[in-house]
Amino acid sequence: MRIARLITLSGLAFAAPALAAPPAKPAMTKPAESKPTAPTASSLEAETRAWHQKRIANLTSEEGWLSLVGLHWLNDGDNRFGSAADNDFVFPEGTPARIGTFTRKGNQVTLTLQPGVPLTRGGKPFTGGALGTSEGPEDVLSLGTLRFYLIQRGEKMGLRVKDPEAPARKQFHGIPTWPVSAAWRIEGRFEPATTPRKLPVPTVLGTVEEMNSPGTLVFQVNGQEYRLDPVLESDSGPFFVIFGDQTNRNDSYGAGRFLYVDQPTKDGRVVLDFNRAYNPPCAFSPHATCPLPPAQNKLKLRVEAGEKRYGAH
Repeated sequence: MRIARLITLSGLAFAAPALAAPPAKPAMTKPAESKPTAPTASSLEAETRAWHQKRIANLTSEEGWLSLVGLHWLNDGDNRFGSAADNDFVFPEGTPARIGTFTRKGNQVTLTLQPGVPLTRGGKPFTGGALGTSEGPEDVLSLGTLRFYLIQRGEKMGLRVKDPEAPARKQFHGIPTWPVSAAWRIEGRFEPATTPRKLPVPTVLGTVEEMNSPGTLVFQVNGQEYRLDPVLESDSGPFFVIFGDQTNRNDSYGAGRFLYVDQPTKDGRVVLDFNRAYNPPCAFSPHATCPLPPAQNKLKLRVEAGEKRYGAH
């Protein structure tokens, strides 16, 4: 919550010895720069814990990242799938040996099913046809406990497979974190880009995505200045930061972490709360497609805040 702080300059009145003095000028109120409100230590702890509980609830939901069990990239032409080992996409045991065929022609994909396969799309019976890539519920295919849908990453098109019965979800044991610390809730400033710019962001797929970057976040730790380039997921939403630091690999996830930062106040102030730094989906599954920190976002310091490494990742 941002609360505007006002500084009031009061006028002084003096008594006149004879004639009445002219009315005093009204006191002038000078608007101060808006400043993000710093929570107390106890409220910071409570707010961070509540945020993390919600984050864990999303992660462990039936549609969360822990339910990922497969990712298959479509070739042009026919891509057969089912549980038999000679399929192009081998599905988990318990599914039919031959489910059907995905046929890709450019960016168009159609599905042809084997007779009798009880598939649904968007919760309704589906016997085959053209497929969308919105990743929305209307395009989700279901077979038993499996849920799968198309994704598009640049020129690549893939089939993402989820299962709420996935071992990763059933065996989840929580994510260790550093103790919540007010020292890692840092006020900084935002330097907007003078012209629209694209930030090249590498991915685990070996590709580079051009993402909209509004400017640079500047902050200090122990008197040393650091800079991070965020990206925008929407015009009005928070900034999204993909960063690395010197805790990566040994103490935190090796490929960096994510952080959301509220958009700046009118005078350019921002708060980077590293207590809310969290692991990307790739920290939990080899089937995720994650962005990696751009070179300029690899901080030469240890950010001992937020989520630590999960398991062997």
